[in-house]
Amino acid sequence: MEMRPLGQTGLTVSRLGLGLAALGRPGYINLGHATDLPENHEIARMNAHARDVIDAAWAAGVRYFDAARSYGRAEEFLGDWLRERSRPEVIVGSKWGYTYTADWQIDAEAHEIKEHSVNVLNRQAAESGDRLGSFLRLYQIHSATRESGVLRNEAVLNRLAELKDSGLAIGLSVSGPKQGETILESLGVTVNGRRLFDTVQATWNLLEASAGPALARAHEAGVGVIIKEALANGRLTSRNSDSAFEPKRQILESISSRHDTTMDAVALAGVLAQPWVDVVLSGAASVAQMHSNLRASTVNLDAESIDHLSGLSESAGSYWKTRGDLPWN
Repeated sequence: MEMRPLGQTGLTVSRLGLGLAALGRPGYINLGHATDLPENHEIARMNAHARDVIDAAWAAGVRYFDAARSYGRAEEFLGDWLRERSRPEVIVGSKWGYTYTADWQIDAEAHEIKEHSVNVLNRQAAESGDRLGSFLRLYQIHSATRESGVLRNEAVLNRLAELKDSGLAIGLSVSGPKQGETILESLGVTVNGRRLFDTVQATWNLLEASAGPALARAHEAGVGVIIKEALANGRLTSRNSDSAFEPKRQILESISSRHDTTMDAVALAGVLAQPWVDVVLSGAASVAQMHSNLRASTVNLDAESIDHLSGLSESAGSYWKTRGDLPWN
């Protein structure tokens, strides 16, 4: 697995990482997520299942793992695995700002609640530290938006600066059709004359490419770039049975056949091909998915393939409307 610096953080990460959003809780919005997990969602079974996927990622060279306080027991599962396996080379990023509220239920009325206050930051930073210990090297605002005002909240920014002084890299994740605007605003956030944010994590995939110019700007400024939802919550995999997707499926299948690989590997390779990307997160929820995703690291897309893939993109508004309608399962 190729390794590279994560911006100017001083951290070295694998090009492919593993995000634990679909592993730490029984419900998530990925297509077909229910079929990926053990039928019995008992915590010990879910923990063992998550460890199998993490083991498969580790064996293939994955050294960056990404969690969040709202991913159910993801931090707990990962922290236990790290301590028991003794993996000092691993870099862990986690996030604060959402509280998990589903109580291990799939049909919960609310799966997570967002609050970007300094009180939540203090509480969740302590919780993440307890579960992840010294493996936690990057702490990120979870889904920062301009509308939330978190990038102008002095109490939060000053507290994040204190965490940065303690040795943590500080980042933010972004979401929604205005990701680019949030990224550009974050580049100008300073505390005591020093730029606060070391990394940005954004959604960028073959369907939603609108944040690309802002991510390129961030990369040029020395900010580490992490990509999430590279498979569009399963919409860029063989699980997408939407008839409207059929023309795009044919393009993906043709390129997959040409490179003797899978649709998901091609979609991930299309993200890895962007020069401003440091880490692309797999959201695998099974060992089979992890192995399939990992094939992306050996796919070298030619110029013709990249040109065809660029034609898959849709408007940001349409993309985020579709994502918002995906059911928890």
